[in-house]
Amino acid sequence: MSAAIEATERPVNAWQGPALLVAGAMAIGFAPIGLRLGLDTMGPQAIAFWRYIFATPMILAVLCIVHRRRPFLPNRYVIMAGTFFALDIALWHWGLTLTTVANATFIVNLGNIMVGLVAWFVLKDRPTKFWFLAIAVALVGAALLTLGGGEGGKTDIRGDALAFGAAILVSGYMICAKLAREDLSALDVLFWLTVTEAIVSGLVTFVSGETFIPNDPAGWRAPLLLAIVVQLMGQGLIIAGLGRTPAGIAGVLVLIQPVTAAAVSWVIFDEALLAIQVLGAALIIAGVLLSQRKPRRAKLS
Repeated sequence: MSAAIEATERPVNAWQGPALLVAGAMAIGFAPIGLRLGLDTMGPQAIAFWRYIFATPMILAVLCIVHRRRPFLPNRYVIMAGTFFALDIALWHWGLTLTTVANATFIVNLGNIMVGLVAWFVLKDRPTKFWFLAIAVALVGAALLTLGGGEGGKTDIRGDALAFGAAILVSGYMICAKLAREDLSALDVLFWLTVTEAIVSGLVTFVSGETFIPNDPAGWRAPLLLAIVVQLMGQGLIIAGLGRTPAGIAGVLVLIQPVTAAAVSWVIFDEALLAIQVLGAALIIAGVLLSQRKPRRAKLS
């Protein structure tokens, strides 16, 4: 671990890492809200591109103020994490045009389960018995939460396959971001992550044929909102939390994201949740709480 991390990130209580992840996931829950607000003036890939572009100087300024230095050079893991994340967003948006919103949302959430499994086999981070119960409860909740909404398109195996690809990329992003935190501070990781995402997203936007400029000046509001709330706050808090939380637990905690998105949509777009969706949200929260349970130590006789 670098001297910069040792100097700026002192030991913290065990609950602070999970708390950062939950707060970050709640902020990222505003991502589909911001995207929806901006689709009238710009394409989804272009919105993602400008989200990263607007966030880059903000993150750089925060890093320079907090650490009083320029960013350290990136490691390979942060470049991989940024690439995975940008491609995940691209596949997610593309998949939504080919399959139902419910299918795509549920399949992408499978990526959070893969995080724990990949961490188990790659990082040798064996999950506790409560992890299996927590992920099962949260998975059922995620399935129920996707019910009752608008279809958003016909079911298509191609769209489902793209969503599954996005799920794999989500797990790769979280594992690589956690590995990147071993040598870099959270702000260093966030900065290089965002730079990488901007480059990859720019290429995706160009290939997709979307225009980079909104057809109305008001179109800049959505990516600016996403840059501040989702990229700077949301992804920043998640990166900070990943450095203090087992990867498998982190995968469960970020499932709070669709709960936030559903709650905000209810308030902003007047999209009331059905009883079964409320139950799904409650099960996700129950899964998050279960993931924090610690096995009881056997009493000495």
